[in-house]
Amino acid sequence: MFELGLFCPEDRVEAVSESLDALDALSVSVEDADAQTAAEQALFGEPGMPPPKEGWQRSRVTALFATEAAARDASRLLEVQDFFGGCKVLGVVAVPDQDWVRLTQSQFAPVEITPEFWIVPTWHEPPAQARQIIRLDPGLAFGTGTHPTTRMCLRWIARHAMKRQRVLDYGCGSGILAIGAARFGAAQIDAVDIDPAAVQSTLYNAGANGVQLNAGLPDKANGRYDTVLANILATPLKVLAPLLCSHVAPGGSLVLAGILERQADELKAAYAPFARLDVADTEDGWVLMTATL
Repeated sequence: MFELGLFCPEDRVEAVSESLDALDALSVSVEDADAQTAAEQALFGEPGMPPPKEGWQRSRVTALFATEAAARDASRLLEVQDFFGGCKVLGVVAVPDQDWVRLTQSQFAPVEITPEFWIVPTWHEPPAQARQIIRLDPGLAFGTGTHPTTRMCLRWIARHAMKRQRVLDYGCGSGILAIGAARFGAAQIDAVDIDPAAVQSTLYNAGANGVQLNAGLPDKANGRYDTVLANILATPLKVLAPLLCSHVAPGGSLVLAGILERQADELKAAYAPFARLDVADTEDGWVLMTATL
């Protein structure tokens, strides 16, 4: 495998990347050419917000090709294009053969929720101290246990008795919260999401963990539940306030995540007509909010 490196100003990155795709590049990646310097630029916006800029002022574009000839042909073809003005070829280098599957897997280690409750990829052995585990591999749907919002929800589940409860996981993603509820005794679990791929991911992960649950689109949520879990984002959570609260049984718990610390007061105001929300947990600038109805 061979890597073609290019330098591109911000306004040429899209055209160059699309051309590399058309030239049969196996992959194309873009990174800040000024990374690790005083000129480095952060492009990451907050969840639900657009990034401050579409691209870096100076970018390094890297394309992988199966052969050296293909990489050098792509380089020569790009250099004669009008849109390549201001760009520069940095060179073609061989990429050492690696076990890419193993390399990718090595990036995902078991995740501790509590000292006895862990999320463990299928290629790892559970930690010795784990008494309760969820087997989950990275996939198309959100929720692998690595994000603070997911960990806070799972910690809440682990610390509250759910035995024989009826539970709703609204916006289930990978199904991790629904599976967690099952691990801690929930008797009936409905997991719903607007994304059909998430529904399929939830069913697959539930089967892999020996968990029985009902998964489907949001219209599958029906009646009232002892616990309603929703790990989404602040804006949809505000819109969903009347719907989510209508699904909580008297004396039941509402558990919300995907909320930044600065958004807590907005959520309290949105839910005030239906429930009193309080911050139950915080981690890395995110909060978990709960209410008893």
